[in-house]
Amino acid sequence: MTETGSKASAPELSIVVPIYNEEDCLPEVLLELRQALDDAGITSWETVVVDDGSVDTSAAKVEKLRAEDPRFRLLRFVRNCGQTAAFDAGFRAARGRIVGMMDGDGQNDPRDFPRLIEEMKRRDVDMMCGYRAIRQDSIVRKISSRIGNGVRNGLTGNIVRDVGCSIRVFKRDCIDRIKLFEGMHRFFPTLFKIEGYTISEMPVNHRPREKGKSKYGIGNRAWRGLKDLMAVRWMQRRALHYQLRPEK
Repeated sequence: MTETGSKASAPELSIVVPIYNEEDCLPEVLLELRQALDDAGITSWETVVVDDGSVDTSAAKVEKLRAEDPRFRLLRFVRNCGQTAAFDAGFRAARGRIVGMMDGDGQNDPRDFPRLIEEMKRRDVDMMCGYRAIRQDSIVRKISSRIGNGVRNGLTGNIVRDVGCSIRVFKRDCIDRIKLFEGMHRFFPTLFKIEGYTISEMPVNHRPREKGKSKYGIGNRAWRGLKDLMAVRWMQRRALHYQLRPEK
C-alpha cells in the first residue's frame, strides 16, 4: 500500500472514503464533500481516500484533486482487498480526533456530517450512526437489506436500524480497540458495543446512484454476510465470557 498526501499538522476531523472503480462519480463526490464541510465552517479536516485496487482512473483523479488541495490524501492498495480492509487502512491513517466514514458512490450526503458530529457531542456517545429514513434503492435491495438487518439484530441482540448505511462519525481513540476482519464493516456498530463503547442513531439523507455501477448484490452478500454474522456472535460470546466482575 502506498500513500500520497499532506503530512501537515493533525486536523480536527478525518473523513475516510473507500473507493473501487468509481471514476465516473468520484470527483463530484469529493468536491461536494469539501463544499459541505466548508459551508458548515469546518476548516480543520482531511479526507483519506482509500483506493482498493481500482483498475480505472479513480486514483489519478484523486491525485489531481490532491495537487490542488492538500487536505485530500490517497492510500492505494496494489490489489483489491475488500471494503473492510479499505476502511481499516483509512481509520488507522486518520489523524483527526473525530473520524467520519462514507461511501464513494454519491449516495451518502456529506451535508449530514456536521449534523452527525453535533449530535454525537450532544448525546455524549462514542459513535453516531446514520440510518436511511427514505432509501433510494431498488425494491429488491430494500427488501434484502430489511431482512439482513432483522437477522443481524436478532442474532446479535443489538437494535441497529440500518447497518448497511456507511455514513457515521466516531471518536478516533476508539478504533485502536476495534478488531476488524474481512466483512466486519457490516457489523461496525456491534463491534463498538462489544468493546463497551456507546452508539446512537439519527436519520440521514440517501440518494439514488446516478453514476457508476454497484459492486454489491444479493448473490455476493448473503452467504458472506451469514459467515461474518457467525464470527460476530462468537466474538460477542467471548467478550461476555471474559468480562470482569465489578469490585465489591
